[in-house]
Amino acid sequence: MSKKSTRQIVFDIETSGCKLTDLSESQQEYLLREALKETDEAIRKQKTDDAERFLSLYPYTAKAVAIGMFDVQNEKSFVYYENEAEEEWHSEDGKIVYKGFPEKIMLEKFWHVMEKADQVITFNGRNFDIPFLMMRSAKLKVKPSKNFMGYRFDTKTHVDLLEQFTFYSATRKFNLDFYCHAFDVQTPKSHEVSGMEVQNLYQAGRIKDIAIYCGKDIVATYQLFKIWEEYLKF
Repeated sequence: MSKKSTRQIVFDIETSGCKLTDLSESQQEYLLREALKETDEAIRKQKTDDAERFLSLYPYTAKAVAIGMFDVQNEKSFVYYENEAEEEWHSEDGKIVYKGFPEKIMLEKFWHVMEKADQVITFNGRNFDIPFLMMRSAKLKVKPSKNFMGYRFDTKTHVDLLEQFTFYSATRKFNLDFYCHAFDVQTPKSHEVSGMEVQNLYQAGRIKDIAIYCGKDIVATYQLFKIWEEYLKF
């Protein structure tokens, strides 16, 4: 009997926050409590702007607008992105399939894929992507199919490359773009599109540009994973 192969999925997400004014007064007060303590007007404004910018990081104040996945064994890439109507298109080279869905359906389909995954590979997925998706799913009444937030030091089910490249925070953390340059991997970041620009792109209605960026993220993450697997995995 042939041994079953491990199904590995590389994934990455992009998120977009709501407006601060969309939240209840008590939520706004909670998020702005540090800013409101400031007597200096410039510092207060800076802290207020930061509080609104950070809304993209929380599943209670932001939505998942793109989820990119790369099936390692089948060498297939696909990106789900938030869209009112379902649609599908392909990258120019035909290597990536893009599918638009309402956010709840997008999450349901993501967890359907995860149900069949044996191992996931992320970049900072333990501190951001996975908890965000789990809590966002719960908010939208979607049941996650698996918990990839298990034992931190076990890479059998989850390889978080940021954890691996910093030896579990023993050394300094850098962003994905920095590691890409360090290891001569093509970076997904460009002059027009980067992780910091996702919010602006979403507000401008450029959701497909976010999806394309997310697709490049998973390619870069996979290339870094191959470096880890060959030279740093023990």
